[in-house]
This record gives sequence, structure tokens and C-alpha cells, in this order.
Amino acid sequence: MKAVFLSVAAGICSLAIVAPASAQGVKIGILNDQSGVYADYGGKSSIEAARMAVEEFGGEVLGHKIEIVTADHQNKPDLAVNIARRWYDTEGVDMITELTTSSVALAVQEVTKEKKKIDIVVGAASSAITGASCSPYGFHWAFDTHALAVGTGGALVKAGGDTWFFLTADYAFGHALEKDTGDVVKANGGKVLGAVRHPLNTSDYSSFLLQAQSSKAKVIGLANAGADTINSVKQAAEFGIVAGGQKIAGLLLTASEVHGLGLKAAQGLVLTESFYWDLNDKTRKFSEEFYKRTGRMPSMIQAGTYSATLSYLKAVKAAGTKDSDAVVKKLKELPVNDSFTSNGKVLANGRMVSDLYLFEVKKPEESKRDWDYYKLISTIPGDTAYPTAANSGCPFTK
Repeated sequence: MKAVFLSVAAGICSLAIVAPASAQGVKIGILNDQSGVYADYGGKSSIEAARMAVEEFGGEVLGHKIEIVTADHQNKPDLAVNIARRWYDTEGVDMITELTTSSVALAVQEVTKEKKKIDIVVGAASSAITGASCSPYGFHWAFDTHALAVGTGGALVKAGGDTWFFLTADYAFGHALEKDTGDVVKANGGKVLGAVRHPLNTSDYSSFLLQAQSSKAKVIGLANAGADTINSVKQAAEFGIVAGGQKIAGLLLTASEVHGLGLKAAQGLVLTESFYWDLNDKTRKFSEEFYKRTGRMPSMIQAGTYSATLSYLKAVKAAGTKDSDAVVKKLKELPVNDSFTSNGKVLANGRMVSDLYLFEVKKPEESKRDWDYYKLISTIPGDTAYPTAANSGCPFTK
């Protein structure tokens, strides 16, 4: 009997040695682009936003420490998948978030589904994440291509921009943004005259912009993001596209890119975001603290990463466990009320629904201080911006 007891005890000790360090605590992974085309769009500032969420929550959940780990996926889906597998299999990561770049997010979501772990996408935009490629363990925060299309695309068509030509990043995100915006344009009586696709993080947009210019479309839709959008707008100015009467629509443009462009180049651009630092007292308080830490105001990606992290921790606490199935249930039950939004809800397909805002970038003389960039044109209710779970194309919600 004594030998059996010793054998069992030895087995328990052995299990304790090989178990991940965070078997009791909660470990959250921030996986995004920290050095490439989207480094300012989310990047290291998203990591700081997640830390702010952990601090706001109190640093512990269920009596154990909350830990954040980070990695740069370099916009490479194969690298991201390898990191996600290592995090889940050997490093005890419970949830992965941010996930800039749609091809990366879709690839990692397949891993999380296989491992029955949770991912909350923020930085990637494709509506397929909670549509055709949805996962029972996958969530999407802040925005997607469908919502951006409804906001910017719908507004510009109604304002008379009824012919469009797209300049599109040639991967999953760009394709989805082009399609979703094109569908909204046509649904509102407009026409799509054509499109041209460019490689991610290219340096020369001249041939693509010349095709867009020669199309004579009233609106040139930039279905790209980050440094690609900044460079597209700058080079469009060199060709006199706006001066010639065509309008540039930044279909995924955040305060980070407007900051990079400067108001002289960005003035008059119409864009849709789900967060702006100067919307209300809560957004200002959060953003001023973020500014102290990072030297910049948060974009909707960075504020969305804060919200996703905080919502996950609230769900773990409410579930009383970090078991994925129990946490998923609570994520879909709990309202989202934080510095990002006051009226968020999570649908059965994992889509977090909150209001979005249509903005116009101010002229330089209208700006009163650093990062004072936007004029609010209208609020787009979340239920208008996003389809219902049943209409999203998500197989398990039909």
C-alpha cells in the first residue's frame, strides 16, 4: 500500500513538473505585426493597451496572476500558426488576441478551434472571421470589412460618389473589403468600374493609381491599411488625383495613419472607426492615460485590444474557471461596457457589435491640439453596421 502511495505521489509530482506554468493563472498572448507595414496600426501600442486592461481588472483572476506574452508574426500565417501552437501546447497560453492581418487571423483561428482555445481578433478586418470561417471559439472585436463598407461606402454613395474604382491589397483582407464595399455601393445604386490589386507593403503605387485615375471613377476606394494606405494617399497627391476631382476613400483608416499622413495630406478624407479618443469622458480618460504611456492616442485597434482583453477576463471571472467552453458562454452573455464602448453585445457567431462613427478628417486650421483630427459626421448603430448571426454566413449559427 505504501509503495502504491509513493508511486501515485511521484506521478503527481511528475505532472506538476511538466504542466504549463500558467495551469492555474491566466496567460494571454498578443500576436500581431510589431515591425512591418502594420506596426503603427496596432503594434507594440496594442500590447500596452492589453496591459492597461489587466491593470484595470486588478492583475489577478480567480486568485491567480494574469500574464501577457507577445510575439511578432511578421504578417506570415505559417509563422503565426507555429507561434500559436507553441503557446497553446507548451507555454500554457489560454487566449490569443489582436491578430493583425486577415490571413494570419484566419489561420490562427483554425488552430484555436482545433485546440479548443479562445481567440479574439481585433486588428484583422475580414468579415469571414465570424462569417464563413467562423469558429465556436473565435471572436471578432472593434470592426470588420462589412461594417466599414456600410459606414464609408454607404455614406459616399449617398453623397453623390456613385462610381467607384478600388485599389486593393492582394490578400484576404483587401479582397473582403473590396467585395463588401462594392456590394454596398451597388445596393445603394452606385457602380463599380473596376479594381487593381497591389502586393502587401509595396513601395510604388504609380501604375495602380494611374489605372484608378484613368477609370474616371468619382471615388477611388483604398482597400488596404497601415503604411499601404499612407503611401497610397501620398502618391495620389503627387498625381493630382484629388485636385483633378476624384475623391479618395480610406476604407480602413485609423487615427494612427492620419497621424502618419499629417492633416495637410489627410484633410477631407472620410473614414469609419469604432473608437475615437475624443468621443466622451470615458474615451478621453482612457486615451490620456494611454498617451502618457505611449506618446500617442489609441486607434480603434489598440482600444479594441484593451476591450477584448478586459472582456475575456470578466468572462473568466463570471465563469469561475478558464475552461474555454464556459468562458465562451459568458463572453456571449455579458454586455461590453468599458472605455471602448458602452453598448456592446456579442452575437452567437462571436461578432462583438457596437456602434461605429463616420468621421471627416479636419483641415489643419480646424485642429486645436495634437491628435485633434476628426469631425463626427454621424453615428452608425451596430445593428445597422453588422449582419445578424443568422445572416452572417457562419455555419454553426444557421
